[in-house]
Amino acid sequence: MSQLYVGSEVGKLKRVMLHRPERALNHLTPSNYKDLLFDDVLAVERAGEEHDEFAKTLRGEGVEVLLLHDLLAETLAIPEAKNWLLDMQVGEYRLGYQFAQDVRGYLQTLSDEELAHILLGGLSYIDFPLQSPSMMQAMHERTDFIIDPLPNHLFTRDTSCWVYGGVSLNPMAKPARQRETNHLRAIYRWHPTFASSSFHTYLGEEQRDYDNAMVEGGDVLVIGNGAVLVGMSERTTPQGVEALARSLFKHGQAKEVIAINLPKHRSCMHLDTVMTHMDLDTFSVYPEVMRKDLQCWRLADAGKGDVKVTEVDYFLHAIEKALNIPQLNIITTGGDSFEAEREQWNDANNVLTVRPGVVIGYEGNVYTNEKYDKAGIKVLPIPGDQLGRGRGGARCMSCPIEREGL
Repeated sequence: MSQLYVGSEVGKLKRVMLHRPERALNHLTPSNYKDLLFDDVLAVERAGEEHDEFAKTLRGEGVEVLLLHDLLAETLAIPEAKNWLLDMQVGEYRLGYQFAQDVRGYLQTLSDEELAHILLGGLSYIDFPLQSPSMMQAMHERTDFIIDPLPNHLFTRDTSCWVYGGVSLNPMAKPARQRETNHLRAIYRWHPTFASSSFHTYLGEEQRDYDNAMVEGGDVLVIGNGAVLVGMSERTTPQGVEALARSLFKHGQAKEVIAINLPKHRSCMHLDTVMTHMDLDTFSVYPEVMRKDLQCWRLADAGKGDVKVTEVDYFLHAIEKALNIPQLNIITTGGDSFEAEREQWNDANNVLTVRPGVVIGYEGNVYTNEKYDKAGIKVLPIPGDQLGRGRGGARCMSCPIEREGL
């Protein structure tokens, strides 16, 4: 019987959740793409085709692909789940009492499939077919959003991440992404695939204000052997790392958390944009960011709910010790300094390992892919001219929910 368990970054990948870009990308425009955390507008049809190639490549490797849209629509078929989600996403304090009632009444008339499209892709005033007595319609432009689109759902890695025998429903850093977590909260609570399974929830089981304790899955690497590697980036805070570590230890799901202090800029918004695990002893690293002088700490379970924090001299030494490996094999981004910077920006280091030594990455990163090949790492190439414009590669676009350990 399959189970919800992710024991490593490199063990055989069995089941994964993706989100095919659709309605939300149609709502991405030159006037709003920065607020929605993209660097450009995308060619929607081409982005969908590229994503289909990604899913096809995964299925070709024997990986079961679950699509977020389907999971959400199937969850909305459960009345309790639908009511809870509408309470969260169309509340009276978000839209005002009267307008919330009118919008909710309209959404209740839609099929589960249509409602999933709107919750994921947004609803503008121009698409709302009713006239409300509320002030809201008169005070907004027709192209304003009643429900904001969520194009970053494309990057399923961040919103929730499975770590050993449980999941963290992540408190997201940016307002443009915070509603995403409610969709995953509903899916993991009510969808039959998850409701019938036993797993731990580390963060986010209940709706609460996590204040400064923020975590995003792109910063969380389950490196195996009871160890978790976490980057403290512009999206994941020390408070978030400590909260996650305490919960992992409380549930007996990890022995140690290695936390690295990353520069706070967009080119390395998450740890997995500058470092990923490719084989038992092999990591891909962008050396301009992953320098030896980065501050690093080891968090360990001190018992009775306490955490022992120790600063360590070098993150690679901490990883070697955690994995009981004498020396790691490091493959740096390919090309000269200009080519390497360009390829890192285009997610050359953000690969998804499907089994030891076999990874999926964008075909356009020719210099880095060539280095991987020469080092014995097989790259399964996928197109990414459009998908990469959201600053995320194959690892960012995938949420493993079942993977073997080391």
